[in-house]
Amino acid sequence: MIPGASVGEVVLRVSDVSLRRGGTRVLERVSFAVVDRIREGAVTGQVVSLLGPSGIGKTSLLRVLAGLEQPERGEVIGAAGAKLDARTVGLVFQHYPLLAHRTIEDNLVVAGRIGGLDEPRAKRRARELMERVGIDERARYYPAQLSGGQRQRAAVAQQLVLPRRVLLLDEPFSGLDPAALSDVTALVTEVANEHELNTVVIVTHDVRAALRVSDTIVLLGRSANDSGMGASVRATFDLVDLGLAWEHGAKAPHAVAELEHEIELRFREPSARRPLL
Repeated sequence: MIPGASVGEVVLRVSDVSLRRGGTRVLERVSFAVVDRIREGAVTGQVVSLLGPSGIGKTSLLRVLAGLEQPERGEVIGAAGAKLDARTVGLVFQHYPLLAHRTIEDNLVVAGRIGGLDEPRAKRRARELMERVGIDERARYYPAQLSGGQRQRAAVAQQLVLPRRVLLLDEPFSGLDPAALSDVTALVTEVANEHELNTVVIVTHDVRAALRVSDTIVLLGRSANDSGMGASVRATFDLVDLGLAWEHGAKAPHAVAELEHEIELRFREPSARRPLL
């Protein structure tokens, strides 16, 4: 484990989650836990990447975590062992849930009003968040007028108008140029580290970006023994224990490259490449 880091409570636990859609098994006994890490002199939320090939079932798992779909079996537990409260979960889909006919500021204000804030408080919160994510100069722009990275930051800000303990991001790195990718990975880290119990869960097939931003990587694939099985956890990589999380990964580029190669090899396994939903 990284020197100075200790293990705290479980902040998110997914236990034996299975999902069937129609006659197709989508998820099969998916289990993993997110553990609070405590660093002396630092606030450290957790970033977990659900990594796997396109079509493996990652977004379906994200929908279960968000409470949009109920699993046929299993449960999702939040901090202190309580059932995860959907009101504390924010979800940003790949195509950004912004209202096209409203400005960025208005998008954030509407989110606040729906969440119960009065108009002045919603406007104050919107301005605070736009400045924090670096889009305050685009407040009166419409979503179509922003770059992909700016829209992604606006969508994350929209979900942060109300307090969130879990933020779910669906393919946040897809289609971003290197500058925008740097912005979004920095924002993910900032959101997680706002509170030690904050958890950011990312669905992605981008191995390099996942290694850059994650504390834990959960690799999803299909069973090698049964082609009818849904996606399940094939491996978990604890980057904190490996000494590759936070700034330590940048100091060990060869170790990061070796791990990236290992994960890429697993992607090529037939059981990981069979498309699902």
